[in-house]
Amino acid sequence: MAMNSVNTNVNAMVALQALNRTNDALGVTQKRISTGFRVADARDDGAAFAVAQTVRADIAGLTSANEQLGGVKGILDTALAGLTKVSETMIEVRSVLVKLADGNLSADQRTQYEAQYVSLVDQITNFIDDATYNNGNLLDDTITASIVTTRNENGDTYTITGVTKADLIVAATPPADAAAAQAALAAGGNFRVVEAAINDALNAFGAHNRYVDAQITYNKEKIDSLQGGIGALVDADLARESAQLQALQIRQQLGTQALSIANQSPQTLLSLFR
Repeated sequence: MAMNSVNTNVNAMVALQALNRTNDALGVTQKRISTGFRVADARDDGAAFAVAQTVRADIAGLTSANEQLGGVKGILDTALAGLTKVSETMIEVRSVLVKLADGNLSADQRTQYEAQYVSLVDQITNFIDDATYNNGNLLDDTITASIVTTRNENGDTYTITGVTKADLIVAATPPADAAAAQAALAAGGNFRVVEAAINDALNAFGAHNRYVDAQITYNKEKIDSLQGGIGALVDADLARESAQLQALQIRQQLGTQALSIANQSPQTLLSLFR
């Protein structure tokens, strides 16, 4: 190839190719710095971007599951608060029943204790009715028979079953006499049966509450791990990119100068015709 030609400037072409490569690399580095990602889209690295999108979907699913579990925790906490008040009131009911079991009470004393008994049963009923959260009430299975909530990013579910309201309330009518009060307090008596049902419900809902708390915590920890994995896969090393940017800017300046010099080469041929 003729080197002394005004039609073909090899040096200029080489300089232009080098400058174009530098500009392409500079564009990549600037994109990484502006987005913060080494892999911002499928054009950067299709395989890595596809994996990152899958993990992002998992994170979205876990976040959504925790939102649902948060609502379930609200109704569980409300149910436990109501049950605790019911249990505390049952202690007072037992105290009154023990007094009513005394055959030596005067008529006036019995009347007073019977009124206390009725008042306490009303309180228990009110505590149960008020244990409502977002129109749900786990202490009354006619309102909330069960809750089926998603617990993870795969849509797997967790079920919480409500209890029967009537099972948590002692007989509304006070014992007619001492013998009836004694029967209510005896093994298999109405008070004992209801007391056992309340304790079973406390145990069950307490276990559900602990599980929901643990699942929410686990989901949060899993989200943190997944986000760390995405970061390692697609995040840019900004310190490295900053250094690369400065180096490429200098190369761009030098390439521009080299191209300018190469473009001036044909001008030297003019001196041959003077």
